[in-house]
Amino acid sequence: MIFATLSQADRYAALHPLFPRAFEFIRNTDLSTLSTGIHQIIDKQLFVIVEEAQGRTRTEARLECHRRYIDIQLVLQGTDEMGWKPLADCLQPVSDYNEERDIRFFNDTADSWISTPANAFCIFFPDDAHAPLVSTGKIRKLIFKIAV
Repeated sequence: MIFATLSQADRYAALHPLFPRAFEFIRNTDLSTLSTGIHQIIDKQLFVIVEEAQGRTRTEARLECHRRYIDIQLVLQGTDEMGWKPLADCLQPVSDYNEERDIRFFNDTADSWISTPANAFCIFFPDDAHAPLVSTGKIRKLIFKIAV
């Protein structure tokens, strides 16, 4: 898991061949005009989900993980307090892994909470369980899905 601001994004570009393209999209797109939903960037290799949601409590948020995609979750408005726990320490699965949706949920409690304000992002790798959308207000964010 990585927590950083947009001004620090270039230092993480070398971690994956598609990270530079995701950061380029952020720099060259008027993010305020993107409609909610899925926007393809490079077929199924790189896409972004624009999400607007009312925040939930830590208790309501469930840890989740993905196998096929790395998440870069960039907050545009509000503050998203994202929970984190190593996937290897998650022992209470809610259900089996859903291959079609690339997701599995857990009832475990997050080990850490990262208060992520606007213009900051978290990168979650397949070995990171995370619980997003925790806030007392509304959140607008981008979730980049980068194929492993």
